[in-house]
Amino acid sequence: MELKVYKSLWGYDGDWKRAILEALADGFDGIEGPAPVQTSERRHFGRALQVHGLDYIAEICTAGSYVPDRQASPEEHLGSLRQRLEWSAELAPRRVTSLAGCDAWPEDTSRDFFAEAMALAESYNQEISFETHRGRSLFNPWTTRRLAEALPGLQLTADFSHWCVVCERLMDSERDVIEAIAPRVRHVHARVGYEQGPQVPHPAAPEYAQALSAHQGWWEIVWKAMAARGDTLATLTPEFGPDGYLHHLPFTGVPVADLREINRWMAHTERAHFAQCMAG
Repeated sequence: MELKVYKSLWGYDGDWKRAILEALADGFDGIEGPAPVQTSERRHFGRALQVHGLDYIAEICTAGSYVPDRQASPEEHLGSLRQRLEWSAELAPRRVTSLAGCDAWPEDTSRDFFAEAMALAESYNQEISFETHRGRSLFNPWTTRRLAEALPGLQLTADFSHWCVVCERLMDSERDVIEAIAPRVRHVHARVGYEQGPQVPHPAAPEYAQALSAHQGWWEIVWKAMAARGDTLATLTPEFGPDGYLHHLPFTGVPVADLREINRWMAHTERAHFAQCMAG
């Protein structure tokens, strides 16, 4: 099984042209991010990806940005998904990864929403996986497991860092849940969280070695499930980002680490980790 690693556009402060050049310089296989809103920008973006031989994973947030509009109805979430599926379809992404639903919904509402969302993605001939993300329907391990059991076609993007915050502990205590949902995972967001936050200051720091090792163990469970399923490709996006995730020094506001360097480190580290895992 091969691993492709993607550069995330989340919180990126440059344009997509610069992002493509950085992705190439840093050895990424592709870009993950939302499709440009303007038709001409989508056309230029898609052509640039082709020219440079980069893969693409489309990111879609329903009814809002990373945090959903609390008042939005399931129908409004589906409407925003439909619009963004139209845009992303023009770029022929390898897959769509979506932050979808709302954590405040009853589970039966989330179940019905995901059933319609999957049908909608299929109508656009898009393969979609839904991220385990705070603020969204898949915000904790137990709800995610129950929804996966209720919806045999539900595919997941695994970002276990969110669950560490929600549960206020590393997910080794919920290994049975990770093993249960692993066959549904199609994409991994490689960010390292810890008991009190979704992002350690730097994953290479020795004081966070336990958190890194724990996440790597969960990713191994996912990769082994993919291999057992007969997959020939695994995809991973290092997703250390800004927006309150990146630690800063008090008073000065100086970042404690460089995000580009961290994500480059994660890409290199997880390529080696994946190769070791697949070698047995």
